[in-house]
Amino acid sequence: MKDPLAIGLGGLACGTGFGGGTIVAALVIVRTLEHHVSGPGAQEGAADPVLAGTLAGLAVGAAFGWHRSRSLDNLWQRGVIGVLSAVGALLVAFLAWPIDHLLASPVSRRGAPRASCWGARAAPGPSGEAGATR
Repeated sequence: MKDPLAIGLGGLACGTGFGGGTIVAALVIVRTLEHHVSGPGAQEGAADPVLAGTLAGLAVGAAFGWHRSRSLDNLWQRGVIGVLSAVGALLVAFLAWPIDHLLASPVSRRGAPRASCWGARAAPGPSGEAGATR
């Protein structure tokens, strides 16, 4: 017998982790590439990849939250879990970015591996629903 609360929390944790990991990975890629691109036109379009990575992370979080809670019969509950997973992914990114920004020195490139560690810690893996059965 499956516990609906455990299914919901597992889906929420899985969606939040994978969505937050996707957003942090996008920020790592943008930070790594900004060291290689120089010129006056680079600053004008700098928000586009960050925005695209954030939207992709929100979509990944909602999709994983929806998918991991598929054994729930109520579609409303699945939708709420998907939306909360996307919000949780955004909160993980909001927590990860300032910490990485404060710890990374502006002269070195060591911030990218540090942010990738944040992304690896945010993703819980496929075991987000392992404790749903009694």
